Amino acid sequence: MKKLKGITWNHSRGFTSIVAVSQRFEELYPDVQISWEKRSLQAFADEPIDQLAERYDFLIIDHPWAGFAARTQVIMPLDTLLPQDFMKDLEENTVGRSHESYAYNNHQWALAIDAATPVASSRPDLFEKEGLKFPETWDDLVELSKTGKVAIPGIPQDTLMSFYMVCSTLGENVCETKEYVVSEEIGLKALQMLRDLGENIKEESYDWNPIKVCEAMTKTDDYVYAPFGYGYTNYSREGYARVPLKYHDMVAINDQKLISTLGGTGLALSSKCEEKEMASKFLEFAGSLDVQKGIFFDNGGQPGHRKAWTDQRVNSKCMDFFSDTLPALDRAFLRPRYNGHMYFQDRAGAPIREFMMKGGDPKTLLSQLNELYIKSLSQND
Repeated sequence: MKKLKGITWNHSRGFTSIVAVSQRFEELYPDVQISWEKRSLQAFADEPIDQLAERYDFLIIDHPWAGFAARTQVIMPLDTLLPQDFMKDLEENTVGRSHESYAYNNHQWALAIDAATPVASSRPDLFEKEGLKFPETWDDLVELSKTGKVAIPGIPQDTLMSFYMVCSTLGENVCETKEYVVSEEIGLKALQMLRDLGENIKEESYDWNPIKVCEAMTKTDDYVYAPFGYGYTNYSREGYARVPLKYHDMVAINDQKLISTLGGTGLALSSKCEEKEMASKFLEFAGSLDVQKGIFFDNGGQPGHRKAWTDQRVNSKCMDFFSDTLPALDRAFLRPRYNGHMYFQDRAGAPIREFMMKGGDPKTLLSQLNELYIKSLSQND
């Protein structure tokens, strides 16, 4: 019996989907056994993959680890293992830049089996009941937030992604020079816009990740709208939550819809895996279109294959989650992936969160972000 072990994250989108795919694979290949463990969403973003690669064969990873993977070789370059026509299909059928997000130094370090970016979600029943205006612009959003009925994922990781988002939408991507995170003009404007919204957000939101926002919106009637949070198709499906969420594209700033920060997850293979041939077969199986739009989606997954996002049956089961949010995925910003960026990502969100909640001096904050950024670049030498 060939035994393989994987680590994923603790949500139906990340766990039941890949477990179901593994179960079917075991039925097709009776000489293999695949077991999965799960970790928190925060650990998924933070925990170094070199430590995971010591203990697991399969790793569900976040794409900012791509630069680290290329430097350390702790996971396998999948383009050296998988058929070229299969890899070409994934490249041609990427959702936004999801496939590219796991490519670094001319190799592919994971398969984008899951695609996501912050998008808007709402409770249409409550909008109708309370006679509220659906927001189309950032100013509309700030006005709606004054009702206390807007929720955001406000933990440090997500506030940093929101900062990236506003900067990109204002016309300047972050971390594109070695001198600063973003220009002072754009950085100060982005911070002030986040503060304008943040001062109207309830304190509990600042302890929430995107999953907790979805749970609050479906367990209670306290919130009508979340303007940006990594999308979870699970909550748009009948029977998953008390009431379903309707997902939308996002509001606009100066006629430009928000350019949010690409997320999603990738399926990687540890360099220490002793059953690489069988593991490669599983990778190809899990990333195939039929599995992505079938077993994977049907068991809570959020596919990474574009043809699953445009599939009529898939969309019919989730209030058109995929077709309605695909434009946001296609314009999403691909965050930095250089080897030292995780140092910055782990530290830059907390002061932005504090500023959104309590205000302060935005110039001092921007200087602090620049210092962290320059220090992170030195880790890439």
